[in-house]
Amino acid sequence: MSYSPSLHPWVMIRLLRGRPPLVFARFCSPSDARNYSQAMKHLMPDGKFLIFLDISLPMEEEESES
Repeated sequence: MSYSPSLHPWVMIRLLRGRPPLVFARFCSPSDARNYSQAMKHLMPDGKFLIFLDISLPMEEEESES
């Protein structure tokens, strides 16, 4: 994981029918993500979005911690 995504661990993905999920935006805090999600629901009422905490680490970091 590069430095920038580690500063923005909250991820919003957009679910599209017949396609893989799309990373739509990254945020520093869950409240920022929720506020953005509410704005997107007004702009795209039929859009489906999920917010989650991205805790993935690259393999190199996982191996060096053991």
